[in-house]
Amino acid sequence: MAKAIGDGQHFLPDFGSLKVAIRLVLLAVIIATIITISRNDIFDETAWQDLNLLTGFALILSLISALVLKLFSPLIRRLSVRAGSLFVFLLILIVIIVGTEVMVFALYDLKLTTERWPEWHYSLLLRSILIGSLISVLGLRYLFVAHRSELDSHAEQEARLQALQSRIRPHFLFNSMNSIASLTRSDPALAETALQDLADLFRVLLADARKLVPISAEREISRQYLEIEKLRLGDRLKVSWHVNNVPRSALIPALTLQPLLENAIYHGIEPRFQGGTLRVELWGEGETLNVMISNPLPDVPKHAHGSGNKIAVDNIRLRLESHFGDAASMQAFQEGGQYHVKLRMPIVRG
Repeated sequence: MAKAIGDGQHFLPDFGSLKVAIRLVLLAVIIATIITISRNDIFDETAWQDLNLLTGFALILSLISALVLKLFSPLIRRLSVRAGSLFVFLLILIVIIVGTEVMVFALYDLKLTTERWPEWHYSLLLRSILIGSLISVLGLRYLFVAHRSELDSHAEQEARLQALQSRIRPHFLFNSMNSIASLTRSDPALAETALQDLADLFRVLLADARKLVPISAEREISRQYLEIEKLRLGDRLKVSWHVNNVPRSALIPALTLQPLLENAIYHGIEPRFQGGTLRVELWGEGETLNVMISNPLPDVPKHAHGSGNKIAVDNIRLRLESHFGDAASMQAFQEGGQYHVKLRMPIVRG
């Protein structure tokens, strides 16, 4: 935990951001309100004045603390977690002490007090230090725990993405190898081509799931996958591609098409005695890329899309959200005896 974290993974937020400033303002108001309620039995005019003074004091200290932390942010991010936390804590205490002293000094100049350093001065300073210390410790602890939780969630999502991407059904591997083995004597050239396609497919399956790849590369790996499946299914598998107005430089998440094609074959084409046609459509609408994969529904209801289909759909949906957030969408529906999966995502150019 004492490791230096100058790689942008510091647990402290950007104190200059509007989001943090709003939180500090709300925290200051809440603290001032709690102190006012605890000090006044009746919420009369005096209590309102007390609240106004405390709120103003808390706001000034919190905003100055945010400004000071923002100025020292580059230095803080070069320190270890312990050293950075201690430095932030000391900076906040210094702001509280100096701010309290300046406020008391200013109250006399504004003729709001009759003495330059009234009797309650040291009591106010001590209480400000104690309250500020408590809030600082709790705040730093909250930031650290929230940061660790965010890192863990990010790491879990990346691991899940990688696991989903590298997942391939054992039946596909075994059937493909058996099909290739049967060709080694009858058609060695075709067997060699199939092995190269299979090697390319596995290379992509084991690659980084976070990357965006050219649409042309995605189409090529999908073509290689379909060629392997045709060795096994023969004329039962027909593929129809329809591509319109798709920029050649468009980028999409790696292995967006292949899992859906695999799913369509496994749950739609393979269970049908006569097979069927797998339709792949890609088209552009302005700055939006649309993808739709359609396959005929199986003859026997028990072969309907089950848990395997849900895994593939969740796989793609999770990776689309990871890359594009709410700008991407995914729909799965049945219509006209066909099962359709439609994707929409922003066109990102390489």
